[in-house]
Amino acid sequence: MTPAQYRIEGTDRLMDSLLPSPNFSHLYRNCSLAVAVAVKSVDDPTRQEVRVVHIPTGEIVFQTTATAQTF
Repeated sequence: MTPAQYRIEGTDRLMDSLLPSPNFSHLYRNCSLAVAVAVKSVDDPTRQEVRVVHIPTGEIVFQTTATAQTF
């Protein structure tokens, strides 16, 4: 069995029924699943930053970038 290696992080509070807890303590074994949950955990990925980090290396394997809104 592969150990859990991916963590979801974000600059804003992430709340969704898919996330087991709002404190980012849940770890994922599968990168694709972690990315899917991360994207679903924000209302608007273009305005909220969320990322998936590979724990052993610290590499960010997925990241949305909050863009500045201009009017």
